[in-house]
Amino acid sequence: MEITAVLLKPLLTEKTTLLKDEARQVAFMVHTMANKLEIKQAVEKAFDVKVEAVNIVRRAPRNRERQGRVVGRKPGWKKAYVTLRQGDKIEFFEGV
Repeated sequence: MEITAVLLKPLLTEKTTLLKDEARQVAFMVHTMANKLEIKQAVEKAFDVKVEAVNIVRRAPRNRERQGRVVGRKPGWKKAYVTLRQGDKIEFFEGV
């Protein structure tokens, strides 16, 4: 899988902002077929940092219901928490 297809977008929430400041972790939404090694290589190449660990969380697909009836499906997705080496950091909004 190509490196540009692995990382879909960074996740910027209150929880991930605290993790970035306290635990040197950055969260990304990643391709559902990407594994930990591909995610590590993609982050290291895209942001020029060293990665210590990668943790993956899968979100299962869910049914969309209205008035008790199933009207569609929300797709599942995969989230990766990437722990960076001491001293490395990724800034998404530099100079803002």
